[in-house]
Amino acid sequence: MRPVSPEQSVPPPAPGSRGAPRSRLRGAITVGIGLVAVAATFLFVLPKIADYGEVWDAVKDLSGSQIGVLAGATLLNLVTFAPPWQAALPGLGFARAFILTQMSTASTYLAPGGAAVGIATSYAILRSWGFHGSRIALAAAVVGVWNQFVMLTFPVVGLALLTLAHERNPLLETVAVIGLAVVVVGVGAFAAGLWTSRLARWIGNLLARLVNRGLQLLRRGPVRWSGDTAVSLRNEALNLLRRRWHVLTLAVLAGQLTVFVLFLACLRTLGVSAGEVGAIEAFAAWSLVRVLGSLPITPGGVGIVEIGLTGALVGFGGDNAEVVAAVLVYRFLTVIPTLLLGLAGLIARRRFRAPVGPGQ
Repeated sequence: MRPVSPEQSVPPPAPGSRGAPRSRLRGAITVGIGLVAVAATFLFVLPKIADYGEVWDAVKDLSGSQIGVLAGATLLNLVTFAPPWQAALPGLGFARAFILTQMSTASTYLAPGGAAVGIATSYAILRSWGFHGSRIALAAAVVGVWNQFVMLTFPVVGLALLTLAHERNPLLETVAVIGLAVVVVGVGAFAAGLWTSRLARWIGNLLARLVNRGLQLLRRGPVRWSGDTAVSLRNEALNLLRRRWHVLTLAVLAGQLTVFVLFLACLRTLGVSAGEVGAIEAFAAWSLVRVLGSLPITPGGVGIVEIGLTGALVGFGGDNAEVVAAVLVYRFLTVIPTLLLGLAGLIARRRFRAPVGPGQ
């Protein structure tokens, strides 16, 4: 595939241009909103739901076997980060894929911008490892689309399971309907993008703008591909999906569902029994809040996820203190290990800087 030449790329804004101050202002506003959300969540909202002393009592009473269960669920979650990228980018080994996903996910927790920052981070890392820009764009698009489709489908599944169990959740019903509509439209757009060059060009230009926005936040130069590159990607995408769509689908499902396994392990080990919140109710709450937390309002959905999960689980019948304890432990185990591994990846990636080979 012929990449766009450096001369064709859009130059980054000059330090004194209007774009830079506006970008900094938007970043400052986003950070401010995030800090307010964190303060409101942990200083005002959660303490009204449960006393932190009772929450700590639930956490400190964990037995060695319970801690082992949580550690095992956390490890299982971490190792399933890598396979989707391995499926979408042949030649990317597990070690590199693991480092890549930890660093890109950690960036979404630290910087405003949500998925755009993660994509930009992935692009920068893979380019430094010698992968071709067009192949990175294809892999990022395929992994991102598959993850979004799965994430938006889960609330529909959760709603169906709740209906079969003769239960209702109005917010879940709304999100499920919206998610189903987005999936239907998205699948149609994705198929059309592969079918028509015009739509593929539009999608490519949109993706390039999103990635460039994330790269600006990281103070990196713009990408060297555009909508024209996306048209050329169609043939590669069709070839990749014909050979690996089933592997990619299984890898993405495993990666998403192991997060739920960790969530359910946190509930059970912290005392939220199946009699209080069943597995179906837990899945419904988790799938709903995962969609809400993916909105780029605060980095990593901080505040939104904690309040959303706590409210849903207490509404289903969970004990206040045990629910808050389970949610906080769940958030700790899904965020902190990735942050630490992401920082470690900054050091470890130097060992993987050699190009992966011609044509990669």
